Amino acid sequence: MNKEALAIEFIEQEIPYKAQPRLEIFYKNQKLKKFYIPDFIVYNEIIVEIKAEKSLTKVDGAQLINSLAISRHKVGLLLNFGEESLRYKRFVC
Repeated sequence: MNKEALAIEFIEQEIPYKAQPRLEIFYKNQKLKKFYIPDFIVYNEIIVEIKAEKSLTKVDGAQLINSLAISRHKVGLLLNFGEESLRYKRFVC
């Protein structure tokens, strides 16, 4: 499944989402000039990152945890469509 197909699913399931929004990044309460662009934000608070890999790695999880911290979001979902069946991990900071 790609990002476009997942967006269609969000619409059909009536899940509010934003595709690839530009989020401000903070470091020590200072706003940086760079932006973080996740694949999706659903319900205006959950970051969703999608992958298509043989398996998820610790690096994938670490990247999402870091993304949550710098964007000041609390919950993230890492979805992997590259395995035999959908695999997902939920992260809470």
